[in-house]
Amino acid sequence: MKNSKRPSWDEYFLEIAHLVAKRSTCLRRQYGAVIVKDNIIVSTGYNGAARGEPNCIDTGECVREKYKVPKGERYELCVAVHAEQNAIIAGDPVKMRGATIYISGYGRNGEPASSEPCLLCHRMIKNAMIKRVVYLDEVGKKKNIRFGGSE
Repeated sequence: MKNSKRPSWDEYFLEIAHLVAKRSTCLRRQYGAVIVKDNIIVSTGYNGAARGEPNCIDTGECVREKYKVPKGERYELCVAVHAEQNAIIAGDPVKMRGATIYISGYGRNGEPASSEPCLLCHRMIKNAMIKRVVYLDEVGKKKNIRFGGSE
């Protein structure tokens, strides 16, 4: 008999991405990313300031929020490196080839936030030769992006 409470692999790794997001240092939104190949975690990342730079949670200020910048605009004002970028930077390029990246995010009050990769992250994921992206949309529904070949 099938155990209906046991999560699928996608659900399992999305939950881990959600947990990774809790390490985020962003005041506005928390994102986590997990890169997986053959059901083995290759790398994780969360959004936050570059190493050695002050974090928004430490300074108490989000510049994009201060100027009421809408989601997806004026990223140059933000001190954070995206979760996907951090996971790719920390990952072994050989192990990422053909892998899946799972992305989960939520807003300041815990409400779901779309975890669809931005255009720059989309390019980085593709260049890392990651084959599949699994993320949650703004209502928590699972979405997929597949890339053609691994080259």
